[in-house]
Amino acid sequence: MTEVDNAAIRREGMSMAGMFEKYGLIVFLALLLIIAAVTSPAFLGPQNLVNVLTIAAPLGMVVIGQTFAILVRGLDLSVASLMATVAVLATAFKATDDSVIPLIFVAAIILSAMVGLLNGWLIAKRGVSPFLATLATMIILQGARFAYTGGAPISTLPPGMAWLASGRVFGIPVNLLALGILAVFAGVLLHRSRIGRQIYMVGTNPRAAFLNGTSPERITILCYVLSSVCAGIGGLFLLGYVGTVSNWVGQGYELDSIVAAVMGGVALSGGRGTIVGALLGVVVLVVISNLVLLLGFPIEMQEVIKGVIIIGAAAFYRQRLM
Repeated sequence: MTEVDNAAIRREGMSMAGMFEKYGLIVFLALLLIIAAVTSPAFLGPQNLVNVLTIAAPLGMVVIGQTFAILVRGLDLSVASLMATVAVLATAFKATDDSVIPLIFVAAIILSAMVGLLNGWLIAKRGVSPFLATLATMIILQGARFAYTGGAPISTLPPGMAWLASGRVFGIPVNLLALGILAVFAGVLLHRSRIGRQIYMVGTNPRAAFLNGTSPERITILCYVLSSVCAGIGGLFLLGYVGTVSNWVGQGYELDSIVAAVMGGVALSGGRGTIVGALLGVVVLVVISNLVLLLGFPIEMQEVIKGVIIIGAAAFYRQRLM
C-alpha cells in the first residue's frame, strides 16, 4: 500500500471520527427516546413531557454556567450549595407579596456574583486548584446555611415563585423560556464576541492567550462569576418547583452539571465545547432519570442504571476512530 493510500485512509478515518464526535450524542439521544417510548408508553404522555422539561430547565441553567468554568480548565463544585443558599436567601425576605420577587432575583444574583468572584480569585490569583477552591466554597455556604436555618425547612415564599416553575407564556413553560434566553445569551457571548474568543484561547493555551494580550486571570474570574450567577438563577427556578426550602435544594447538581457538560462535548482539558452540546447532555441525563422512574426500578437500581448509561453515552460520544 502506497504512502498516498495510507494518507487517504487516515483522512477518511479522521473524517468519520469527526462525524462520530459531532453527531454521536444526538444519535444516542434519539435511540434513548425510542427505547423510552417503547418500554414505557407513559413517557410520551403530555404531562410527563412537561415534567421532564420542568426538571431539565434548572439543571440546564446550571450546566450553562458550569460550561464556562470547564472551558477555562476548571470546574465548579459549589453550584449545588449555592443553589440551596440562594433558596434560603429567598425566604429571608419573609414575603408573601409577589412584588418582592424582582428584589429576590437581584439579591440572589449579587450573592452569586460574590461567590463567583471568590472562586475566581482563589483560582486565578492565589493558584488554588479549582477542585479545592470550589469545594471550600461549597462547605462555607453549607455551614452558613445551616447556621441560619438550624436545619429546618422553610416555606415562606411569594406565591409567584411557583409560577416560575409551573407557569406558561403562550403555552410555553416559563422556566423553559428563561433557559432559552440564558442559552442564547451564553451562546452569543461564547461564539459571537471577543470575550468568547478569549475564553477559548485561555482554555486552549493560557500562555499563548497572555502573549496575545488577553488576561487569563481576568477571563477565569469572569467565567466563575458566570458559573455562579447561572447556578443562582437556576436555584430560584428550582425553588419554585419544590416549593419548600430545605438545606439540600439542588443536591447532586454539581456532579450532574459536570457530567452533562462533558457528555455534551465540553472538554475537561479546556478550550473546547458548546452550549448546545452541553444542553443535549442535560436532556440525556433527564430522560435517563425519568425513564428509570417510570419503569419502577428501586432507588438503588435507578442509580446503577443511570451510572451505566452515562458511562455508555460518554464512551459512545467521545470515542475516536484510530
